[in-house]
Formats: sequence, C-alpha cells, structure tokens
Amino acid sequence: MTLEIKNLKKNYGEVEALKGVNIFVKPGQIVGLLGPNGSGKTTIIKTITGLLSSYEGEVSINGNSPGVLANSDISYLPDKSHVPTWMKVSQSVDFFSDFYTDFDKPKALEMLTNMEIPLNRKIKSLSRGQQEKVGLSLVMARNAKLYILDEPIGAVDPASRDFIMETILKNQSDGGSILISSHIIADIENNLDYAIFLKQGEVFLEGEANKLREEKGKNLDELFREVFKNVV
Repeated sequence: MTLEIKNLKKNYGEVEALKGVNIFVKPGQIVGLLGPNGSGKTTIIKTITGLLSSYEGEVSINGNSPGVLANSDISYLPDKSHVPTWMKVSQSVDFFSDFYTDFDKPKALEMLTNMEIPLNRKIKSLSRGQQEKVGLSLVMARNAKLYILDEPIGAVDPASRDFIMETILKNQSDGGSILISSHIIADIENNLDYAIFLKQGEVFLEGEANKLREEKGKNLDELFREVFKNVV
C-alpha cells in the first residue's frame, strides 16, 4: 500500500490549516505524523479517509482518490470513539464482523482478552482508556493495507502504552502500512520508520527516524520538544 499526498492545502475560512503538505508512505512502513494539537494532523487524516472533500492538492491511496474504493483498504481509528457506546463489547465485535469482509473476529477477541476488556460490558460503562483499547482492537483486527491511527495512546495510562504499541505492531497485516498521529513521542518513536513533524499546517522536519537521530544527535522526543517548545 502506498499513500501519496502532493501539495495538500486546506482552509477553514481565513485560517490556513494546511499549507502545501507532501507525504509519501511506502508499503509496510510505519510513519509518525507528529505535532501538537492544531498542527494539521487530523485535517490530513480526514482528507485521506474522505471525511473532507474540499481541499487543494492530490491524495492517492494505492492509485485511488479518497472515497469508497480507497476506504476498503483503510482501517481508521479516529481520535474519538467511533463505536456505538450503547453496544456491549461483544456486540461491537459482531458489528465489525458483519460490516467488514476483512475483519478477523478471533484476532479481535484475542486482543480484547489480552487487554482484559470484559466482553459483556456496555462500551459506555468503560473508562476512556478502555474504550480506546476496544476501538484499537477492532481496527487492528482488520487485514487492511493502510492503518490510520489518530492519537491511539492519548487516553491510555503510561503503563499501558508499550503494550498498546506492541499490540499495533503484532497485528499489522503483512505488507500493511501504518500512519500514526501523535503528540506523545517518547512512547512511539522506537517503532517508527519515518517521522514527519508538522508545525502550523506545514512539514517542518521529516526523514527516516534513525537518520534524524544521527543527524541531529537527539532522539525524536527531544527534537519534538525543541521544535515545539514555544507552542501552547
């Protein structure tokens, strides 16, 4: 799966949310879209997934424009719960199984069990962190070509973050690419092949993760803090 974005621009009224962003994700690659809130991460993701249709530039997912055909290859975890909260956890698994032909139900149940999520509980009765784990399990149980994860560890306690990242990597489909958006860098940086730093709607810094560390003499978390030290 390849994802290519060329000169992507998006305005909200007089506000320039994206100012000519270029991104290329190779098959099997794990790419970090890194930046504080308001940097443009979610706008990029909503454009890729077809949730935003008014923009300038080009977006190509395996040669297809955003829409129904492209979305069949994408498994998307938004930054807010996308699963009906009135459902029991077990019902949400059945719902995804009925909706997606590439959904692996045994894999989903295994992930939920490993995360100690009670299947008979209604989702609305779970903590925010538990709800995120449910959403992540459902998304990663698909045999997708591109996984888009918007702040997947934002509400998860620090002790669980390594386990969450291990779950993501373990359940990535063969050849599947991952685009992971985050402002929590320390807990994901060792898993990234490529890093893109977004600042005020522009790509401020990008490169292969290991090369950036070597060239800058700092890890990605230290680079992030340096780039965004004055951003509130």
